[in-house]
Order: sequence, then C-alpha cells, then structure tokens
Amino acid sequence: MNIQAKLSVTYIVLLVIGIITISAYAILSIRFYLFAEGLEQFKDDAKIVRQAVESSDENTDFFPFITQTSALFDYDLALFDSTGIPIYNTVPEQQFIDSREFLSEPVVDSIGRTGDRIYVINDPEYERIVAFAEVRDGYPSIHYLRISKDKKEYYEAVDNIRHIIYAGMLFSIAAVMVVSFVFSRYMAGPIKQLNDAALNIAGGKHYETLEIDRNDEFGTLAHSLNKMAEKFKQDNRQLQILNKKQNQFFADIAHEVRNPLHTISGAVEMIQMEGLSEDKKQQYLHTVQKQVERVVRLFNDIKMLQRYDLDEHFLTKSEFVVSEFISQLIESYRPIAEEKNIKIETELLDNGSVHADKDKIDQVLDNLITNAIKYTNEGSITVRVTGEGSKLWISVMDTGIGIADEHLEHLFDRFYRTDKARSRDKGGTGLGLAVVRSILKAHNTDILVSSLPAKGSTFYFSLDKVS
Repeated sequence: MNIQAKLSVTYIVLLVIGIITISAYAILSIRFYLFAEGLEQFKDDAKIVRQAVESSDENTDFFPFITQTSALFDYDLALFDSTGIPIYNTVPEQQFIDSREFLSEPVVDSIGRTGDRIYVINDPEYERIVAFAEVRDGYPSIHYLRISKDKKEYYEAVDNIRHIIYAGMLFSIAAVMVVSFVFSRYMAGPIKQLNDAALNIAGGKHYETLEIDRNDEFGTLAHSLNKMAEKFKQDNRQLQILNKKQNQFFADIAHEVRNPLHTISGAVEMIQMEGLSEDKKQQYLHTVQKQVERVVRLFNDIKMLQRYDLDEHFLTKSEFVVSEFISQLIESYRPIAEEKNIKIETELLDNGSVHADKDKIDQVLDNLITNAIKYTNEGSITVRVTGEGSKLWISVMDTGIGIADEHLEHLFDRFYRTDKARSRDKGGTGLGLAVVRSILKAHNTDILVSSLPAKGSTFYFSLDKVS
C-alpha cells in the first residue's frame, strides 16, 4: 500500500470514528433532553387535568367533560375514590395491565410526601410513564386521578432527528472520503516528487530540479534537495576538472621524466662507444649529471606538492626579521647574476618580523629569484620589502622578457609553461611556481604577478607582521 492509500485510509477511519462518535453523542443528548422536557410537561399536564377535575361538581356533565379534557392531552385517564377503587377509565378495554397503574398504599404515601401532591413514576423497565395526583375538590367521591402515556411517543421526535443525523452522517462520511482522497493526494504528491528527485540525484541526474512552490516543510525540503543537487552538480564538475587535471598531471610527469631518460640513455650509449675522446666522455657525463639533477628536482617538487596536499604539519613556523633574512639570502645569487651581467639589488624599507616557515619562504624566494635570473638577459633584479598596515609585502622585480596576458591565468598551474621548449632548455620542471603558490597558500596568502612583454615581471606576496 502506497503512502497516498495509507493516508486516505487513516484519514477516513479517524474521521468516520469522529463522526459516528459525535452523532451518537448528539442522539443520546437530544434523547435525554427531550425526555427530560417531556417529563416536566407531563407533570404540568397532570396539574392541568387535576385542576379540570377539581373545577367540576355534581351539576357538571362530568364524565364527558373529563373525557374531552384527557383527549386534548392524548393521555390515558383513570379516577379513583379514597380507597383506591377505580371509578372511571378512559380506556376501559385496557383495564390495568400493570401494578404500577394501580393506586396502591405506597403510591398514596408518595403523593402525600410531595409538595404539589403529584407523584410521577418513570420506571426504566416499564414502557409507560405514569403520574398520580390527589384531588381535593370537585366531583364527590373522586379523590385521586392517574394519567399515563407510552414512552415511545416521546421518542418519536428523537427518531426523526436520528434519521436526519444518520443521513447527515452518511453524507459527511462520503464527503470525508472525497476530501481524504484529495488531501492525501495533496500530501503524498510532494513526497513522491521528493522521492523521485532523491533517486534521480542518487542516479547522477543533478540537472533536474524540484518545482514545489509551497510554504511548508515540503517546500523547505524541496529547496534543500535543489541545493543539494546543485552542490552535487558543482562537486561533480569540480571532480571532472580535478580528474582531467590529474590525468594531465600524470601525463606531464611521464613526459617530463621520459625526456631526461632518453637524454641519459643516449649519453650512456655514446660513452660506451669505442674510440670516444676523453673530452666527449666528460661532456656526455656532464649531460647525464644535469639530467639526473633535473629528475631529482622534479620529484622533490612533486614531493613538496604532495606534502602540501596531505600533510597537516606542512609548515614549521618561527619568528624572523624579513629584511635580515633577505640580505643574507640575496648574496648567494650575486655570482650567478653577475655571470649574465645582471645587477641584483635590494630595497628593504621595513624591518618588521613575521611568524612563518623560514625554510619554505626561502624556497619561495629561490624559485622567484632563479626564474628572474633565467628570464632576464640584461638589466636588473630588485627584491623589495615594504610595510602596509599589519602586512609586509615582498616583491621580486626584473627587467626580463615578461609574460603575455594569455599566460598569466595559468602561470601557477602544475607543469604549465609559457614556452615549453625554452623552459626545458633552462632546466625547469614546470612545478616551481605551483610549489610557490602551495607554500604561500599554506601561509594563508597568495602569489600575485604583474608583467609586460619585453618590459619585465613583478612577483609579490604578503605575510602578516608580528605585532
């Protein structure tokens, strides 16, 4: 049984029980009320009949008068003398079929104990209601009267009302069944939609959205599912991009390793040739050494990137003065720069301290300064330290070949080269700037670049000052 059928059955059963209970209570309440009102009216009518009896005398055409009076009220009437012997009965053929219709001594005693001299007998086991009254004036020899009536006459109005209630109850049940079906469909429809949407999302159909315009929990849940589907879509798109990058990454590694291995293999074959001069052997050995160093640098860079991706303890921070650190660092690059007739200088405009991983910042500056020397054929390289509020800005500026705008967006991607052939010739691994970005990201900052072709480039980043 589906949820709609369950909801329909549940609503119908509950509402039918409610309708039946309310109808039964209404019928019983009306029955009790009408009978209670009938008893009061019956007692009042007994007083009226007694008054009619007391107002007559021996000169009155008594018995026809009394017969007409009782007929007006539709009661059975009997008159008794002082000893309880019946003198008159409006239904002589009925006689007295039950002892409760006789004027017994207990009844006389009961009449005497009432203030209005009227005693009503309403026995649940007897089908008639009986009232006895004492008569003190009027026709001689009449001392008591009795009126009685079948209780069914009081319940006739209840029966009519009961039929009306039953008809209304049946109509209500039919209406409840229709309303329950509509309401259960209204309630179950969104559940089915939500279930189908969840299955679609689980099946990878993230492009589908739920159109449930309701200001209730279903609408909220539909909105949440749509957000979840959108998040899955974004994550799936991101995974596709990452998978593509990963495939490209492994292809680049294979390519980067294959080239030096081919060079090494060729150099080894040349060294093994007979009659090769010593100078040539040394040249090929130098080539092998350079290619081995290149592969080692490649795997060191890959290891660094892997640590950034996986190692929570990637950084080991300490406090140091940046200007002093750069002053010592820059000296190791002067000989290399001078070989290319490049002037290398510093502008240390702030002596602030930072709390960072000194070795990793050394590696960042090594990559940036080495690249500046590689791609600068003439001019100068300047390493600048400036302060701005709570930050220290470190810049590496060169007057080299510069970088075209179309390359700036991908400059820090792994294995991206603006000129692949020239980059390999210069011994690059294609991972240096990716390592730089990873280290700075770990320091909650980033590497920025501005460049003009044939004018030079500026790489710069910030670190938080120690307050």
